[in-house]
Amino acid sequence: MQRRKFITILMGGAAAMALVPLLKFNLLEATMADDNITPITKPDAQWKQELPPESYDVLRHEGTERPFTSPLLEEHRTGTFACAGCGLALFTSDEKFDSGTGWPSFFDTIPGHIAEKSDYKILVPRTEYHCARCGGHQGHVFNDGPKPTGLRYCNNGAALKFVPKTD
Repeated sequence: MQRRKFITILMGGAAAMALVPLLKFNLLEATMADDNITPITKPDAQWKQELPPESYDVLRHEGTERPFTSPLLEEHRTGTFACAGCGLALFTSDEKFDSGTGWPSFFDTIPGHIAEKSDYKILVPRTEYHCARCGGHQGHVFNDGPKPTGLRYCNNGAALKFVPKTD
């Protein structure tokens, strides 16, 4: 009897895992997206040609760069952090903080410039966010950031470019 119960549980888990990719696409929530942003769509081959390999993997295939490898961790000048795919400003330098996680982190975004969706890739629900213009994957948002928002937008540096403020 124990063996039959174990096999039933195992098969149920396998069935649930098979459904996870399907859930991902049905849960798109364009939260916080600005109505004035015109979406950019390009064929995958064009994105691959235009982007460096690591940026392409992160932005177009929801990859993750290795922690502590982004030069943007040490970027402390005044300016904006924009999507590396389309140039839409996503964060200001005033919103950046050192989270100690190894990825550029921000406690807030430029309103309307990101879209969020639920992510079940590791079976635990997380909130994934993308550029509202090109849909490029940026990272995940967590509830362990500093005040005033308490949020930590954990971003892949390969998905961003820094634009210094000019006087």
